[in-house]
Amino acid sequence: NAIVGALVALSIIALVLSLVKIEDVALPPMVKYGMVFDAGSSHTSLFVYEWDSDKENDTGVVSQTLSCDVQGQGISSYANDPPKAGDSLRECLDKALKVIPAAKQRDVPAYLGATAGMRLLREQNSSAADQVLAEVAKTMREYPVAFKGARILTGEEEGAYGWITINYLLDSFTKYSPKAHTWVRPEVANIFGALDLGGASTQISFMPKGSVINWNEASKFTLYGYNYNIYTHSYLCYGQNEMLKRLAKELIAVRGELAVAHPCYPKDYSETVSLSSFCTSPCTNRSDPRLTLGDRNVTLEGRGNASGCLAAVKKLFNFSACGQSQDCTFDGIYQPPVSGQFIAFSAFYYNFKFLNLTEGQSLATVRETIEHFCTRSWEDLSSRYPKENPERLPKYCANANYILTLLLDAYKFNETSWNNIFFQMKAGNADIGWTLGYMLNLTNMIPAEAPVWVKGHVPSLWAAAVAFIILTFALGLAALLL
Repeated sequence: NAIVGALVALSIIALVLSLVKIEDVALPPMVKYGMVFDAGSSHTSLFVYEWDSDKENDTGVVSQTLSCDVQGQGISSYANDPPKAGDSLRECLDKALKVIPAAKQRDVPAYLGATAGMRLLREQNSSAADQVLAEVAKTMREYPVAFKGARILTGEEEGAYGWITINYLLDSFTKYSPKAHTWVRPEVANIFGALDLGGASTQISFMPKGSVINWNEASKFTLYGYNYNIYTHSYLCYGQNEMLKRLAKELIAVRGELAVAHPCYPKDYSETVSLSSFCTSPCTNRSDPRLTLGDRNVTLEGRGNASGCLAAVKKLFNFSACGQSQDCTFDGIYQPPVSGQFIAFSAFYYNFKFLNLTEGQSLATVRETIEHFCTRSWEDLSSRYPKENPERLPKYCANANYILTLLLDAYKFNETSWNNIFFQMKAGNADIGWTLGYMLNLTNMIPAEAPVWVKGHVPSLWAAAVAFIILTFALGLAALLL
């Protein structure tokens, strides 16, 4: 009886100790979601992102959950029928709600950022731009998400957020170290520059060597506990669609005829344009005394002239405004010398991908490929690329020469630094663009949740206590039987 009593007493003591020795245990972090509409000049896309609520140095570790292309053109095209701008978003909003748990939808911050197309519309008709944004906001408020606003981004914001996206996806800001079991900051040498070419504007963003002289062209960020100062500039009216309009207007103005030779279009290809169409954009609506044809239709006749195309494209830039300054692109715009590696995305990528041009090719090879493409006839091109959009196909020659002029003559890349440009549209499983950088930066304004703490037992102590209790009762039962 004494042995049994002693064993029972020990088991009770072990049970009490197992209950007393407890510590705080954190539950896994909650997953948060956010959505951003990229309302560009030619189309709109929706991206849904997610991240854990316990952030790394106040910046969320964000991943892309969904991308959805909105049917139709950009929201600026609905200036004459604003309600359609809001209705165009519904299909993608419905898809987004299918991937976000219903219990979390009310807390999902939802944004719409409009870029160069809406910047141009605001210049031309500010009330129409406001109406379009109002209809977009009205539609988004009908959905069970935390709508945070629809606004027009500045060109510099667009460029800077694209820079953030690239460096985030390429682990330039932070990456997980298996050895340290934590996130660490890589060397600054891994920071990439960003080259973005859209339909209505183009942006360049990078960390220059030394300090930026003109701080009007600088953006400052704090990400993962570190400060970054970058140069960024946006050129409105220098996106590829607006460039093509300006090129056509210039060719017509020089000749002043109803049939005008177009050096960039393929031989035997022709296109009819209305002079009134130039009035639809602030980039081309300025009156030109050389245009005396009135409101008439003009036929652009392709010539397939590679050198003539390049010369015509170069005339769209005012390089003389820079004088002899090397810290200048065109139109007198300051830019420090490019340095480091760059990711060229959006239209940079799509045009070069079509022409089968990739990084690693010499500049001489790139020039030769573009020149050879520009000399092909329309019959040759249309039979060689039967699946390509017939409205887009004849414009690749002008687009490619424009990209070369922008990168080499304006931004001043050269034979050596050309190899530092990488043409990409994805990194990891996410799209390259400004929206991820926008969402990532906004996570600094979304408070990190405090970890949910519960009282829990130390696993090793709890297991030992249970084993001891079982053994004690077994020995007690054996003693009783004996």
